[in-house]
Amino acid sequence: MSKIYLIYSTFSSEQEALLVARALVEKRLAACANVHAGITSVYHWENKLEEAPEVALTAKTTADKLKNAMDEVKRLHSYEVPCIIACPIEAGFPPYIQWIRDEVA
Repeated sequence: MSKIYLIYSTFSSEQEALLVARALVEKRLAACANVHAGITSVYHWENKLEEAPEVALTAKTTADKLKNAMDEVKRLHSYEVPCIIACPIEAGFPPYIQWIRDEVA
């Protein structure tokens, strides 16, 4: 069985995050995507300390779809160097984990 992954990315606007979320789910690259508005990110960029409002996206997918899903996030992303990371899900409610597998199959 294919391992389950959580993809995390941040965006400058809710509209952009929703565009990516919809694309991932419509293309069956993710079973579900959550958009979390109202976060603040603190980071260095071009030798300056930055603090900016952002919107986070989390999406659930399988190992089989992970590369294509991450490629789709990158394709639609407006940042020069976007945060696009994936973490394996080690455990979860079995019916939900199966639902993820079924949705991206």
